[in-house]
Amino acid sequence: MSKPSIPQGTRDFGPDVVRKRAFIFNTIRSVFELYGFLPIETPAMENLETLMGKYGEEGDKLIFKILNNGLDNPAKEQQVREDFEKILQGKNNKGITERALKYDLTIPFARYVAMNHGQLTFPFKRYQVQPVWRADRPQKGRYREFYQCDADVVGSNSLLNEVEFVNLYTDVFSKLGIQGCELRINSRKILSALAEVCGGADKLTDITIAIDKLDKIGLEKVKEELSERGLTGEQVLVIEKYLDINGSNESKLAAIKELLLDTEDGKKGVNELEFILNIINDQRSKDENSKAGTTTSLIIDFTLARGLNYYTGIIFEAKAPGTVKIGSIGGGGRYDDLTGLFGVPNIPGVGISFGVDRIYDVMEELQLFPSKVEQGTRVLFFNTGLEESKKAYELLSSLRRSGIAAELFHEPTKFDKQFKYAEKKQIPFIIIIGSKELEEKAFIIKDLRSGEQRSIPFADISSLSFN
Repeated sequence: MSKPSIPQGTRDFGPDVVRKRAFIFNTIRSVFELYGFLPIETPAMENLETLMGKYGEEGDKLIFKILNNGLDNPAKEQQVREDFEKILQGKNNKGITERALKYDLTIPFARYVAMNHGQLTFPFKRYQVQPVWRADRPQKGRYREFYQCDADVVGSNSLLNEVEFVNLYTDVFSKLGIQGCELRINSRKILSALAEVCGGADKLTDITIAIDKLDKIGLEKVKEELSERGLTGEQVLVIEKYLDINGSNESKLAAIKELLLDTEDGKKGVNELEFILNIINDQRSKDENSKAGTTTSLIIDFTLARGLNYYTGIIFEAKAPGTVKIGSIGGGGRYDDLTGLFGVPNIPGVGISFGVDRIYDVMEELQLFPSKVEQGTRVLFFNTGLEESKKAYELLSSLRRSGIAAELFHEPTKFDKQFKYAEKKQIPFIIIIGSKELEEKAFIIKDLRSGEQRSIPFADISSLSFN
Protein backbone atom coordinates (compact mmCIF):
# COMPACT_ATOMS: atom_id res chain seq x y z
CA MET A 1 0.00 0.00 0.00
CA SER A 2 1.38 3.43 -0.95
CA LYS A 3 2.01 6.06 1.69
CA PRO A 4 -1.00 8.41 2.11
CA SER A 5 -0.51 11.94 0.73
CA ILE A 6 -2.41 15.08 -0.22
CA PRO A 7 -2.44 16.96 -3.55
CA GLN A 8 0.48 19.30 -4.16
CA GLY A 9 -0.31 22.86 -3.17
CA THR A 10 -2.82 21.84 -0.46
CA ARG A 11 -2.34 21.46 3.28
CA ASP A 12 -3.72 19.77 6.39
CA PHE A 13 -4.19 22.01 9.42
CA GLY A 14 -3.76 20.74 12.98
CA PRO A 15 -5.58 22.21 16.01
CA ASP A 16 -2.97 24.90 16.80
CA VAL A 17 -2.93 26.16 13.21
CA VAL A 18 -6.72 26.11 12.92
CA ARG A 19 -7.01 28.23 16.09
CA LYS A 20 -4.54 30.77 14.75
CA ARG A 21 -6.32 30.91 11.39
CA ALA A 22 -9.63 31.34 13.20
CA PHE A 23 -8.13 34.33 15.03
CA ILE A 24 -7.33 35.95 11.66
CA PHE A 25 -10.75 35.11 10.19
CA ASN A 26 -12.62 36.39 13.25
CA THR A 27 -10.57 39.61 13.36
CA ILE A 28 -11.27 40.35 9.69
CA ARG A 29 -14.95 39.44 10.05
CA SER A 30 -15.30 41.74 13.05
CA VAL A 31 -13.96 44.71 11.05
CA PHE A 32 -16.16 43.84 8.05
CA GLU A 33 -19.20 43.84 10.36
CA LEU A 34 -18.02 47.09 11.97
CA TYR A 35 -18.08 48.71 8.53
CA GLY A 36 -21.59 47.47 7.76
CA PHE A 37 -20.83 44.54 5.43
CA LEU A 38 -23.17 41.51 5.27
CA PRO A 39 -22.02 37.87 4.86
CA ILE A 40 -22.88 35.66 1.88
CA GLU A 41 -21.56 32.32 0.53
CA THR A 42 -21.42 30.89 -3.01
CA PRO A 43 -20.80 27.29 -4.21
CA ALA A 44 -17.31 25.78 -4.45
CA MET A 45 -17.92 25.21 -8.17
CA GLU A 46 -19.36 27.45 -10.84
CA ASN A 47 -20.46 26.84 -14.40
CA LEU A 48 -17.35 27.04 -16.57
CA GLU A 49 -18.84 29.82 -18.71
CA THR A 50 -19.25 31.94 -15.55
CA LEU A 51 -15.50 31.96 -14.96
CA MET A 52 -13.78 31.70 -18.34
CA GLY A 53 -12.72 34.94 -20.01
CA LYS A 54 -13.04 37.01 -16.82
CA TYR A 55 -9.47 36.86 -15.48
CA GLY A 56 -7.38 37.67 -18.51
CA GLU A 57 -5.15 35.41 -20.54
CA GLU A 58 -2.95 34.37 -17.60
CA GLY A 59 -5.79 33.84 -15.12
CA ASP A 60 -7.86 31.62 -17.41
CA LYS A 61 -4.95 29.15 -17.57
CA LEU A 62 -5.12 28.69 -13.79
CA ILE A 63 -8.79 27.66 -13.56
CA PHE A 64 -9.33 24.10 -12.29
CA LYS A 65 -11.87 22.45 -14.60
CA ILE A 66 -14.04 19.59 -13.29
CA LEU A 67 -14.65 16.51 -15.43
CA ASN A 68 -18.30 15.64 -16.04
CA ASN A 69 -19.86 12.59 -14.42
CA GLY A 70 -20.19 9.42 -16.49
CA LEU A 71 -17.01 9.76 -18.53
CA ASP A 72 -16.26 6.09 -17.84
CA ASN A 73 -19.37 4.95 -19.77
CA PRO A 74 -18.12 2.46 -22.43
CA ALA A 75 -20.89 3.52 -24.83
CA LYS A 76 -19.53 7.08 -24.79
CA GLU A 77 -15.84 6.19 -25.01
CA GLN A 78 -15.30 7.28 -28.61
CA GLN A 79 -17.09 10.58 -28.10
CA VAL A 80 -15.09 11.21 -24.91
CA ARG A 81 -11.82 10.62 -26.81
CA GLU A 82 -12.88 13.10 -29.51
CA ASP A 83 -13.89 15.68 -26.87
CA PHE A 84 -10.56 15.28 -25.07
CA GLU A 85 -8.74 15.88 -28.32
CA LYS A 86 -10.61 19.16 -28.76
CA ILE A 87 -9.57 20.24 -25.25
CA LEU A 88 -5.94 19.44 -26.09
CA GLN A 89 -6.33 21.82 -29.03
CA GLY A 90 -7.35 24.59 -26.58
CA LYS A 91 -11.10 24.41 -27.16
CA ASN A 92 -13.68 24.16 -24.35
CA ASN A 93 -16.02 21.23 -24.66
CA LYS A 94 -19.16 20.69 -22.62
CA GLY A 95 -19.02 16.96 -23.30
CA ILE A 96 -15.98 16.78 -21.03
CA THR A 97 -16.32 19.67 -18.60
CA GLU A 98 -19.09 22.14 -17.80
CA ARG A 99 -18.00 23.26 -14.33
CA ALA A 100 -14.89 24.57 -12.58
CA LEU A 101 -13.66 25.32 -9.07
CA LYS A 102 -13.96 29.03 -8.35
CA TYR A 103 -10.78 31.02 -9.00
CA ASP A 104 -11.72 33.93 -6.72
CA LEU A 105 -14.77 35.31 -4.91
CA THR A 106 -15.37 38.39 -7.06
CA ILE A 107 -16.77 36.84 -10.25
CA PRO A 108 -19.08 34.47 -8.31
CA PHE A 109 -20.25 37.52 -6.34
CA ALA A 110 -20.98 39.39 -9.58
CA ARG A 111 -22.98 36.37 -10.74
CA TYR A 112 -24.84 36.36 -7.39
CA VAL A 113 -25.71 40.06 -7.75
CA ALA A 114 -26.87 39.54 -11.34
CA MET A 115 -29.15 36.69 -10.23
CA ASN A 116 -30.51 38.46 -7.12
CA HIS A 117 -30.37 42.19 -7.94
CA GLY A 118 -34.15 42.55 -7.69
CA GLN A 119 -34.08 41.55 -4.01
CA LEU A 120 -30.95 43.43 -2.90
CA THR A 121 -30.80 46.85 -1.20
CA PHE A 122 -28.23 49.06 -2.95
CA PRO A 123 -25.54 49.97 -2.24
CA PHE A 124 -25.11 46.32 -1.31
CA LYS A 125 -22.13 45.70 0.97
CA ARG A 126 -21.12 42.07 1.25
CA TYR A 127 -18.26 40.09 2.69
CA GLN A 128 -17.32 36.51 1.98
CA VAL A 129 -14.84 34.10 3.61
CA GLN A 130 -14.37 30.92 1.56
CA PRO A 131 -11.70 28.78 -0.14
CA VAL A 132 -10.72 29.27 -3.80
CA TRP A 133 -8.58 27.15 -6.13
CA ARG A 134 -5.89 27.99 -8.68
CA ALA A 135 -3.76 25.66 -10.80
CA ASP A 136 -0.67 27.65 -9.87
CA ARG A 137 2.90 26.46 -9.27
CA PRO A 138 3.11 25.92 -5.48
CA GLN A 139 5.79 27.88 -3.62
CA LYS A 140 6.16 29.78 -0.35
CA GLY A 141 3.03 31.84 0.19
CA ARG A 142 1.36 30.47 -2.97
CA TYR A 143 -1.02 27.52 -2.77
CA ARG A 144 -3.49 25.74 -5.04
CA GLU A 145 -6.20 25.82 -2.40
CA PHE A 146 -6.44 28.84 -0.16
CA TYR A 147 -8.93 31.08 1.60
CA GLN A 148 -9.92 34.57 0.58
CA CYS A 149 -11.71 37.16 2.68
CA ASP A 150 -13.46 39.62 0.40
CA ALA A 151 -15.48 42.78 0.98
CA ASP A 152 -17.33 44.51 -1.88
CA VAL A 153 -19.71 47.40 -2.38
CA VAL A 154 -21.93 47.33 -5.47
CA GLY A 155 -24.40 49.94 -6.65
CA SER A 156 -22.28 53.01 -5.88
CA ASN A 157 -19.86 55.16 -7.91
CA SER A 158 -18.68 57.12 -4.87
CA LEU A 159 -14.92 57.20 -4.22
CA LEU A 160 -15.78 57.31 -0.52
CA ASN A 161 -16.02 53.52 -0.84
CA GLU A 162 -12.34 53.42 -1.81
CA VAL A 163 -11.52 55.66 1.16
CA GLU A 164 -13.43 53.22 3.40
CA PHE A 165 -11.36 50.32 2.07
CA VAL A 166 -8.10 52.14 2.83
CA ASN A 167 -9.33 52.57 6.41
CA LEU A 168 -10.60 48.99 6.57
CA TYR A 169 -7.21 47.56 5.55
CA THR A 170 -5.54 49.80 8.12
CA ASP A 171 -7.90 48.70 10.90
CA VAL A 172 -7.50 44.99 10.15
CA PHE A 173 -3.70 45.09 10.11
CA SER A 174 -3.74 47.17 13.28
CA LYS A 175 -5.99 44.67 15.10
CA LEU A 176 -3.79 41.79 13.92
CA GLY A 177 -0.73 43.62 15.26
CA ILE A 178 1.02 43.78 11.87
CA GLN A 179 2.98 47.02 11.69
CA GLY A 180 4.81 48.39 8.67
CA CYS A 181 2.36 47.18 6.00
CA GLU A 182 2.05 49.15 2.78
CA LEU A 183 -1.17 49.73 0.87
CA ARG A 184 -0.26 50.55 -2.70
CA ILE A 185 -2.80 52.17 -5.01
CA ASN A 186 -3.03 53.10 -8.67
CA SER A 187 -5.82 53.71 -11.17
CA ARG A 188 -6.56 51.61 -14.24
CA LYS A 189 -7.56 54.87 -15.91
CA ILE A 190 -3.91 55.92 -15.71
CA LEU A 191 -2.90 52.60 -17.28
CA SER A 192 -5.52 53.18 -19.99
CA ALA A 193 -4.02 56.62 -20.60
CA LEU A 194 -0.57 55.03 -20.87
CA ALA A 195 -1.94 52.60 -23.46
CA GLU A 196 -3.47 55.51 -25.36
CA VAL A 197 -0.10 57.31 -25.43
CA CYS A 198 1.48 54.05 -26.62
CA GLY A 199 -0.74 53.45 -29.60
CA GLY A 200 -4.31 52.82 -28.44
CA ALA A 201 -6.68 51.06 -26.06
CA ASP A 202 -5.98 47.68 -27.69
CA LYS A 203 -2.52 47.82 -26.07
CA LEU A 204 -3.93 47.95 -22.50
CA THR A 205 -4.02 44.21 -21.84
CA ASP A 206 -0.53 43.66 -23.26
CA ILE A 207 0.85 46.50 -21.13
CA THR A 208 -0.86 45.52 -17.87
CA ILE A 209 0.08 41.83 -18.15
CA ALA A 210 3.73 42.76 -18.70
CA ILE A 211 3.86 45.46 -15.99
CA ASP A 212 2.16 43.11 -13.51
CA LYS A 213 5.25 40.86 -13.74
CA LEU A 214 7.73 43.66 -12.90
CA ASP A 215 8.45 42.43 -9.35
CA LYS A 216 8.97 38.87 -10.57
CA ILE A 217 11.04 39.30 -13.74
CA GLY A 218 12.56 42.82 -13.55
CA LEU A 219 12.47 45.81 -15.91
CA GLU A 220 14.59 44.39 -18.74
CA LYS A 221 12.42 41.27 -19.04
CA VAL A 222 9.29 43.44 -18.97
CA LYS A 223 10.70 45.52 -21.85
CA GLU A 224 11.47 42.34 -23.78
CA GLU A 225 7.93 41.06 -23.24
CA LEU A 226 6.44 44.39 -24.36
CA SER A 227 8.50 44.22 -27.56
CA GLU A 228 7.35 40.63 -28.12
CA ARG A 229 3.77 41.82 -27.72
CA GLY A 230 4.23 44.23 -30.63
CA LEU A 231 5.09 47.55 -28.98
CA THR A 232 7.62 49.74 -30.78
CA GLY A 233 10.92 50.85 -29.25
CA GLU A 234 9.55 54.36 -28.76
CA GLN A 235 6.46 53.03 -26.97
CA VAL A 236 8.61 50.82 -24.71
CA LEU A 237 10.67 53.91 -23.80
CA VAL A 238 7.49 55.75 -22.74
CA ILE A 239 6.54 52.81 -20.52
CA GLU A 240 10.06 52.70 -19.07
CA LYS A 241 9.79 56.40 -18.21
CA TYR A 242 6.40 55.68 -16.63
CA LEU A 243 7.84 52.81 -14.53
CA ASP A 244 10.77 54.99 -13.39
CA ILE A 245 8.49 57.53 -11.66
CA ASN A 246 9.32 57.60 -7.94
CA GLY A 247 9.53 59.83 -4.86
CA SER A 248 6.74 61.01 -2.58
CA ASN A 249 3.07 60.58 -3.50
CA GLU A 250 2.90 64.26 -4.41
CA SER A 251 5.98 64.14 -6.67
CA LYS A 252 4.66 61.01 -8.39
CA LEU A 253 1.37 62.75 -9.15
CA ALA A 254 3.24 65.75 -10.54
CA ALA A 255 5.34 63.48 -12.81
CA ILE A 256 2.34 61.49 -14.07
CA LYS A 257 0.46 64.72 -14.92
CA GLU A 258 3.37 65.76 -17.11
CA LEU A 259 3.58 62.37 -18.85
CA LEU A 260 -0.17 61.86 -19.45
CA LEU A 261 -1.29 65.50 -19.49
CA ASP A 262 -3.17 65.33 -22.78
CA THR A 263 -5.32 62.25 -22.08
CA GLU A 264 -8.81 62.32 -20.59
CA ASP A 265 -8.34 59.01 -18.74
CA GLY A 266 -5.07 60.28 -17.31
CA LYS A 267 -6.78 63.35 -15.84
CA LYS A 268 -9.58 61.23 -14.36
CA GLY A 269 -7.11 58.78 -12.85
CA VAL A 270 -5.07 61.54 -11.23
CA ASN A 271 -8.23 63.13 -9.84
CA GLU A 272 -9.26 59.80 -8.28
CA LEU A 273 -5.90 59.34 -6.58
CA GLU A 274 -5.81 62.95 -5.34
CA PHE A 275 -9.33 62.64 -3.89
CA ILE A 276 -8.43 59.54 -1.86
CA LEU A 277 -5.01 60.81 -0.82
CA ASN A 278 -6.37 64.18 0.39
CA ILE A 279 -9.09 62.61 2.57
CA ILE A 280 -6.80 59.96 4.06
CA ASN A 281 -4.05 62.50 4.78
CA ASP A 282 -6.58 64.78 6.45
CA GLN A 283 -7.95 61.90 8.57
CA ARG A 284 -4.50 60.73 9.57
CA SER A 285 -3.32 64.21 10.54
CA LYS A 286 -5.99 64.07 13.27
CA ASP A 287 -5.45 60.43 14.25
CA GLU A 288 -3.16 59.68 17.20
CA ASN A 289 -2.40 56.16 15.90
CA SER A 290 -1.10 57.62 12.65
CA LYS A 291 1.08 60.11 14.52
CA ALA A 292 2.53 57.21 16.51
CA GLY A 293 3.49 55.49 13.25
CA THR A 294 1.25 52.46 13.80
CA THR A 295 -0.84 52.81 10.66
CA THR A 296 -0.51 51.20 7.24
CA SER A 297 1.38 53.40 4.74
CA LEU A 298 -0.63 54.55 1.72
CA ILE A 299 1.63 54.67 -1.34
CA ILE A 300 0.83 55.62 -4.93
CA ASP A 301 2.50 52.99 -7.13
CA PHE A 302 2.24 53.43 -10.89
CA THR A 303 3.88 50.01 -11.42
CA LEU A 304 0.79 48.41 -9.86
CA ALA A 305 -1.29 46.90 -12.67
CA ARG A 306 -3.24 43.91 -11.30
CA GLY A 307 -3.61 42.01 -14.55
CA LEU A 308 -7.31 41.21 -14.26
CA ASN A 309 -9.47 42.44 -17.12
CA TYR A 310 -12.43 43.55 -15.03
CA TYR A 311 -10.79 46.42 -13.12
CA THR A 312 -11.74 49.90 -14.34
CA GLY A 313 -10.70 52.42 -11.67
CA ILE A 314 -8.71 52.48 -8.43
CA ILE A 315 -6.72 49.31 -7.73
CA PHE A 316 -5.20 48.23 -4.41
CA GLU A 317 -2.42 45.94 -3.29
CA ALA A 318 -1.46 45.35 0.36
CA LYS A 319 2.17 44.46 0.96
CA ALA A 320 3.64 42.67 3.98
CA PRO A 321 6.20 44.51 6.13
CA GLY A 322 9.57 44.82 4.40
CA THR A 323 11.22 42.41 6.86
CA VAL A 324 8.99 39.58 5.57
CA LYS A 325 9.73 38.36 2.04
CA ILE A 326 6.23 37.29 1.11
CA GLY A 327 4.83 40.03 -1.17
CA SER A 328 1.14 40.77 -1.53
CA ILE A 329 -1.25 39.95 1.35
CA GLY A 330 -4.31 41.56 -0.16
CA GLY A 331 -5.63 43.47 -3.14
CA GLY A 332 -8.62 44.59 -5.14
CA GLY A 333 -10.10 47.49 -7.03
CA ARG A 334 -13.05 49.04 -8.84
CA TYR A 335 -14.97 47.17 -11.54
CA ASP A 336 -17.70 49.44 -12.82
CA ASP A 337 -19.68 46.97 -14.93
CA LEU A 338 -18.78 43.46 -13.78
CA THR A 339 -22.42 42.35 -13.55
CA GLY A 340 -22.80 43.40 -17.18
CA LEU A 341 -20.91 40.20 -17.99
CA PHE A 342 -24.04 38.38 -16.79
CA GLY A 343 -26.66 40.49 -18.56
CA VAL A 344 -27.28 43.03 -15.78
CA PRO A 345 -25.42 46.22 -16.79
CA ASN A 346 -24.78 49.48 -14.95
CA ILE A 347 -24.14 48.16 -11.42
CA PRO A 348 -20.78 49.67 -10.43
CA GLY A 349 -18.68 47.98 -7.77
CA VAL A 350 -15.44 48.05 -5.83
CA GLY A 351 -13.92 45.41 -3.60
CA ILE A 352 -10.86 44.16 -1.77
CA SER A 353 -9.52 40.81 -0.65
CA PHE A 354 -7.30 39.58 2.21
CA GLY A 355 -4.88 36.71 1.55
CA VAL A 356 -5.36 34.85 4.84
CA ASP A 357 -2.76 32.15 4.13
CA ARG A 358 -0.06 34.72 3.54
CA ILE A 359 -1.20 36.82 6.49
CA TYR A 360 -0.84 33.69 8.63
CA ASP A 361 2.72 33.19 7.38
CA VAL A 362 3.54 36.83 8.14
CA MET A 363 2.15 36.62 11.68
CA GLU A 364 3.92 33.32 12.33
CA GLU A 365 7.25 34.69 11.12
CA LEU A 366 6.88 37.84 13.24
CA GLN A 367 5.46 35.88 16.23
CA LEU A 368 2.37 38.08 16.43
CA PHE A 369 -0.26 35.56 17.57
CA PRO A 370 -1.50 36.26 21.13
CA SER A 371 -0.82 33.41 23.56
CA LYS A 372 -4.55 33.10 24.33
CA VAL A 373 -5.19 32.06 20.71
CA GLU A 374 -3.69 28.63 21.42
CA GLN A 375 -5.71 28.06 24.59
CA GLY A 376 -7.91 24.97 24.52
CA THR A 377 -9.02 22.93 27.52
CA ARG A 378 -8.42 24.82 30.77
CA VAL A 379 -9.26 22.04 33.25
CA LEU A 380 -8.74 18.27 33.16
CA PHE A 381 -10.65 16.16 35.69
CA PHE A 382 -8.71 13.02 36.52
CA ASN A 383 -10.61 9.75 36.22
CA THR A 384 -10.25 7.82 39.50
CA GLY A 385 -13.25 5.48 39.32
CA LEU A 386 -16.94 5.22 38.46
CA GLU A 387 -18.52 7.05 41.42
CA GLU A 388 -15.81 9.70 41.47
CA SER A 389 -16.24 10.31 37.74
CA LYS A 390 -19.98 10.86 38.17
CA LYS A 391 -19.26 13.72 40.56
CA ALA A 392 -16.45 14.97 38.32
CA TYR A 393 -18.84 15.11 35.39
CA GLU A 394 -21.38 17.05 37.42
CA LEU A 395 -18.75 19.69 38.26
CA LEU A 396 -17.34 19.62 34.72
CA SER A 397 -20.79 20.37 33.29
CA SER A 398 -21.10 23.32 35.66
CA LEU A 399 -17.79 24.75 34.35
CA ARG A 400 -18.83 24.28 30.74
CA ARG A 401 -22.09 26.14 31.36
CA SER A 402 -19.92 29.00 32.64
CA GLY A 403 -17.92 28.99 29.41
CA ILE A 404 -14.81 27.23 30.78
CA ALA A 405 -13.39 24.48 28.56
CA ALA A 406 -13.08 21.30 30.61
CA GLU A 407 -12.84 17.57 30.04
CA LEU A 408 -12.75 14.28 31.96
CA PHE A 409 -10.00 11.76 31.21
CA HIS A 410 -11.60 8.91 29.29
CA GLU A 411 -10.69 6.02 31.62
CA PRO A 412 -9.46 5.34 35.15
CA THR A 413 -5.73 4.74 34.84
CA LYS A 414 -2.39 5.62 36.41
CA PHE A 415 -1.97 9.28 37.37
CA ASP A 416 1.26 9.43 35.38
CA LYS A 417 -0.63 8.79 32.14
CA GLN A 418 -3.24 11.42 32.97
CA PHE A 419 -0.56 13.97 33.91
CA LYS A 420 1.20 13.35 30.57
CA TYR A 421 -2.08 13.88 28.71
CA ALA A 422 -2.56 17.25 30.43
CA GLU A 423 1.04 18.22 29.70
CA LYS A 424 0.89 17.34 26.00
CA LYS A 425 -2.36 19.28 25.54
CA GLN A 426 -0.99 22.18 27.59
CA ILE A 427 -3.93 22.04 30.01
CA PRO A 428 -2.99 24.35 32.91
CA PHE A 429 -5.26 22.96 35.67
CA ILE A 430 -6.13 19.47 36.90
CA ILE A 431 -8.85 18.50 39.37
CA ILE A 432 -8.69 15.24 41.32
CA ILE A 433 -11.66 13.67 43.11
CA GLY A 434 -10.88 10.44 44.94
CA SER A 435 -12.89 8.48 47.50
CA LYS A 436 -11.60 10.72 50.31
CA GLU A 437 -12.62 13.87 48.38
CA LEU A 438 -16.10 12.41 47.82
CA GLU A 439 -16.53 11.95 51.54
CA GLU A 440 -15.24 15.45 52.32
CA LYS A 441 -17.22 17.02 49.45
CA ALA A 442 -14.10 18.78 48.18
CA PHE A 443 -11.71 18.39 45.28
CA ILE A 444 -7.99 18.91 44.84
CA ILE A 445 -7.04 21.49 42.19
CA LYS A 446 -3.49 21.87 40.96
CA ASP A 447 -1.99 24.57 38.73
CA LEU A 448 0.51 22.63 36.63
CA ARG A 449 2.38 25.82 35.71
CA SER A 450 3.23 26.84 39.27
CA GLY A 451 2.77 23.55 41.09
CA GLU A 452 0.36 25.21 43.56
CA GLN A 453 -2.22 22.77 44.95
CA ARG A 454 -5.37 23.41 47.08
CA SER A 455 -8.44 21.66 48.41
CA ILE A 456 -11.71 23.41 47.44
CA PRO A 457 -15.33 22.56 48.48
CA PHE A 458 -17.51 21.31 45.62
CA ALA A 459 -19.90 24.22 46.15
CA ASP A 460 -17.14 26.78 45.51
CA ILE A 461 -16.14 25.61 42.01
CA SER A 462 -18.09 28.39 40.27
CA SER A 463 -16.07 31.06 42.13
CA LEU A 464 -12.70 29.86 40.76
CA SER A 465 -10.76 31.60 38.01
CA PHE A 466 -8.89 29.37 35.56
CA ASN A 467 -6.58 31.96 34.03
